[in-house]
Amino acid sequence: MSPVQHGGTSRRAAVLAGAAAAAGVAIGAGLAQAQGQTPIVDPFVPVPVPPPAAAKEAQIQLPSGKVFVRDTGGSGPAIVLMHPATGSALIWAYQEPAFAAAGYRVISWSRRGHYGSDPVDKANPGSYARDLDDLANALGLGPFNIVACAAGCTISLDYAMSFPARLRKVVISAASLGNISEPEFINATKGSRIKGFDDLPPDFRELSPSYRSANPAGAKAWVELEHKALTGNRQGPKLLNEFNWTTLGQMKTPTLLLYGGADLAAPPTLGRMVARHLPNRDMVVVPEAGHSIYWEQPDTFNRTVLDFLGKA
Repeated sequence: MSPVQHGGTSRRAAVLAGAAAAAGVAIGAGLAQAQGQTPIVDPFVPVPVPPPAAAKEAQIQLPSGKVFVRDTGGSGPAIVLMHPATGSALIWAYQEPAFAAAGYRVISWSRRGHYGSDPVDKANPGSYARDLDDLANALGLGPFNIVACAAGCTISLDYAMSFPARLRKVVISAASLGNISEPEFINATKGSRIKGFDDLPPDFRELSPSYRSANPAGAKAWVELEHKALTGNRQGPKLLNEFNWTTLGQMKTPTLLLYGGADLAAPPTLGRMVARHLPNRDMVVVPEAGHSIYWEQPDTFNRTVLDFLGKA
């Protein structure tokens, strides 16, 4: 950020302050301002991990294998959390308490191949969307909401296309959606990534430089969760649907697209391309956030999700 000019307002600071105010970001503590200056907004003031929500943990047997589940219970509408490829049911420490406090039943689960769940059977890989439907049946869920990140987004949209009657709303954050077959989208994705991008360290790819700089302890905790996440084979499950502009255009479930302005893996331009083809969607870009918005800026993430889910 450019220095704030004394006795006046820098245009960049004003823009960032306005964007942060619109997103509900608090002004960083200890950044007192002289009279006449624009406040310096710091969305990366470390947010302590809250006490965990009371939740039952279990391995639930599905036709494809056992999956690890955390379930806060309750009679409110359910939110099923869908983790990224680098995550598991353990990553939602900021979301579970906030969503449960808002009256939702919060269900975090590890897909096959991730923490606490069986590996994918190479001879019978099945479908992650089918796993989600089997899990919803096992838990006796009525219409529920999905909140997904990254790789969890493709599975969530695959589920929404196949089982629309089971869903209330869907939130997809940092969605790369690499299975979209449209040439313009494929080219845009290639253009956003340098050669060897997927071989870079996961924390470099998925945490913004601002977050890594401002909160090294939080970045270390993210890496520890990433190291716990992958425990077995996760390759092979198939999508139930084709992903193209026509099929996405037929999806009626209300959808929020949430992107980080500093996301190297899924820049907002990809989200805008997808949003143009979804008939019932909102889109929010969180300034400075990387691929892991839920971890970097949890207050903004939670507030944005809850506002969307609470809209009539």
